[in-house]
Amino acid sequence: MENIVAQKLAALVKLQDIDSKVDDIKKIRGDLPEEVQDLEDELIGYQTRIKKFEGEVDVLETDINNRKLAIKEAEKMITKYDSQQMNVRNNREYDAITKEKELQDLEIQLCNKKIKDAQVFIDQKKVQIAKTEELRSEREKDLVQKKEELTVIMEETEAEEVKLAKDREKAVKSVEDRLYRSYSKIRGGSTNGLAVVNVKRGACGGCFNMVPPQRQADIREKKKIIACEHCGRVLADVDFYEEPAAKKKKTTRKKKATTTKTTKAKATKTAAKAK
Repeated sequence: MENIVAQKLAALVKLQDIDSKVDDIKKIRGDLPEEVQDLEDELIGYQTRIKKFEGEVDVLETDINNRKLAIKEAEKMITKYDSQQMNVRNNREYDAITKEKELQDLEIQLCNKKIKDAQVFIDQKKVQIAKTEELRSEREKDLVQKKEELTVIMEETEAEEVKLAKDREKAVKSVEDRLYRSYSKIRGGSTNGLAVVNVKRGACGGCFNMVPPQRQADIREKKKIIACEHCGRVLADVDFYEEPAAKKKKTTRKKKATTTKTTKAKATKTAAKAK
């Protein structure tokens, strides 16, 4: 039973070691992949905005063209009414035609005003398009630079990543499904990517909470898989910790110094009594 548990722990430790190496490679890349993705999304946003502005300009230009046609039609009607006004039979007909001419004249004035307003909006939209194009151009340069940086890093680590991917595939096969699911869940919820750790200096290597001595003894025996009661990480082993030699020497020197002082004090007292 002990041998089986030890094998399971060894398989988990190996998988953790591979995943930690992969994490280290990702750290080398830093935020570059996210920055590249953000820039690509930003460029899509600029393109969408430009298309929206261009669509609004098209609508306004169509409206201007329609207004110009309406003006031509109104001018034709005025010309027609001028001809009719020359052949009126009474004042009522003259007044009616005059009123129609005034209406057409008002239509022309309204169309001219609408055309003028539309042209102002078009000019504003063109300014917005130009600014957005400028921003897009700057961001495209940034994107090219970031992609080049990322490509260089990926080329440097590509061989190692391929090897680690193959090693991980083998390592996963040696871990039973239930343990692998737990491992993935713990690792996914961990900020440092550690799901399997050792006890170091009496504390969990993941969350650094103290592990009771009896529990440490159980971990060393490897009779069962034990998880940290605080963070849930698998505690694979207990690292042996020995007090540094420098500290031991200091303690010895202090003891020697104390002994020397005591000896000197006793010798002084004996000499005083003899006198």
